[in-house]
Amino acid sequence: MSLTTEPPVAPTEHTPLRLKQGNAKQRERTDRVLRVVLTFLMLVASVPLFLIMYQVLARGAGVISWEFLTAREFPPAREGGGYAAGFVGTGIMVTWAALMAIPTGVFAAVYLTEVGRGPLATAIRFFTDVMTGIPSVFVGLAIYFLIIANTGFTFGAFPGALALGVIMLPIVVRSSEEILRTVPDELRQGSLAMGARRWQTTMKVVLPAAAPGLTTGAMLAVARAAGETAPLILTAFGNINIVTDLFNVAIGAVPLQIYNGARQPFAPGIERAWGGALCLLVLVLTLTVIARYIGSRFNKIGNR
Repeated sequence: MSLTTEPPVAPTEHTPLRLKQGNAKQRERTDRVLRVVLTFLMLVASVPLFLIMYQVLARGAGVISWEFLTAREFPPAREGGGYAAGFVGTGIMVTWAALMAIPTGVFAAVYLTEVGRGPLATAIRFFTDVMTGIPSVFVGLAIYFLIIANTGFTFGAFPGALALGVIMLPIVVRSSEEILRTVPDELRQGSLAMGARRWQTTMKVVLPAAAPGLTTGAMLAVARAAGETAPLILTAFGNINIVTDLFNVAIGAVPLQIYNGARQPFAPGIERAWGGALCLLVLVLTLTVIARYIGSRFNKIGNR
């Protein structure tokens, strides 16, 4: 009669997931404390934002009317009138600035994340960081010197759009680069393994996967440009009449009208400035919501 013995089972280093380590309770308490602290700090940081929104809404809601949206601005001491010239001018300049800055910025970000590894990529990152920290009034001065003072152009929509585009460009580049870096490398490797070329992988895999983030970054740049005042003083110059020309005619903008209305002593002009601030706030919020919706839809289509 033979006795069979089972081979000894080698001990494993696997720890069951349900088994908590010795410091698990301490880490859980630390996590809860930090969550409470961070939530409190977030609420504290949000207080100035909500106060500003409340003040703008309370002071500007009574000014908004159909006349305010469609009429030209009256003299500061006269009741009535509106910011129609500013709405048209802001729309024209921001649109042209976005057409110049967003494709260029996304292209630069794609180059930095997918291709660039040499001195050119280093130079692009360096100048992008420098441009991000430059005050916007210096951008207006540069555009005034290069376009208006030394060429045949005068104040108008084109110099204003160019200044806003310069302000938008580094925001688009940096935000798009960070978003593209969040796309998993496995998606790129899988696409290349299936025979796709690198440009096809970038266009059909990477960009659709990053579309929501890219859209958000672009709208952040649009929101920044829509609220700029200093560069437009030196480029667009302002106009109370509705102007649609792109060159050589001074054009209005909502930030310029808010600035001019808030710095004079007459109550009607100050009230219109509050109304313009509210419209600008609502415009930026609406564009952001629309951009998030478009980005999510584009992401769903890209994942099919």
